[in-house]
Amino acid sequence: MDVNLARTFLAVVETGSFVEAAKRVFVTQSTVSMRIKLLEQQLGKKLFERSKNGAALKPAGARFEKHALAMVRVWEHARLEIALPEDYRAAITIGGQYSLWDGFLFDWISRMRSKAPQIAIRTQMGFSDVLMQRLVDGTLDIGVMYTPQNRPGFKVELLFEDELVLVSSEPRRSGQPGKNYILVDWGPEFRADHNLNFPDLSTPGLYMELGSLSLKYLLENRGSGYFPKRLIAPHLDDGTLKLVRQAPVFHYPAYAMYPSEGDTELLQLILSNLRHIAAGLCT
Repeated sequence: MDVNLARTFLAVVETGSFVEAAKRVFVTQSTVSMRIKLLEQQLGKKLFERSKNGAALKPAGARFEKHALAMVRVWEHARLEIALPEDYRAAITIGGQYSLWDGFLFDWISRMRSKAPQIAIRTQMGFSDVLMQRLVDGTLDIGVMYTPQNRPGFKVELLFEDELVLVSSEPRRSGQPGKNYILVDWGPEFRADHNLNFPDLSTPGLYMELGSLSLKYLLENRGSGYFPKRLIAPHLDDGTLKLVRQAPVFHYPAYAMYPSEGDTELLQLILSNLRHIAAGLCT
């Protein structure tokens, strides 16, 4: 079976629409319809019930979903392993939310390179919704994010709880951001909480997307901003940054999400090292 048929099927499942699925897989709506029709002919069952509201899975489609997920993952693993250099025995692709790289996933990569140098590592970044889609598409082996979604064929494991706090490079007594405030975009979860707590700061004087660059700026200039406590802990200890008391603190559990079926030995190696780094953040 053509793996593109499985990808197209999963796109329709995710979007609930042939039109939206066409946008996701970069083909026309008629091509999506043709692929689904061909898939139904090969399986001998109708997979979707189409209506003016979109496309809903029929019982046969629901049963086929886990097999489609497995097909795409197997194809991606085969494609990557064939391209592996001789010095490596396996490859993994990990995706992480932007805010979880500095002070966590970069440390995990260092540990993996030390403990398992024969494993090739590919990395991707994105917010939770993007990472979820890549997991479903089979282009990620594991995703680390704040808000995973329940999906058949996947497991979710809590790693640690992230804590975003307001810090300042200048003395501050107020629990509110000052005029030199930097709004760092830590993702949709943070943006929602920030808008709720600081409705007047939806358009700040300085907005930055990359956390590591924002921290570098804050350390070199007077100002304040929200950062993961794990990331700025050394700067709090040496007094370079100060915790703004009485400011709201935002808590976001960080999860690992991965397929239920796969290379168990490799997956356990990845997870054990993620757990090790996560445990260090909780001490």
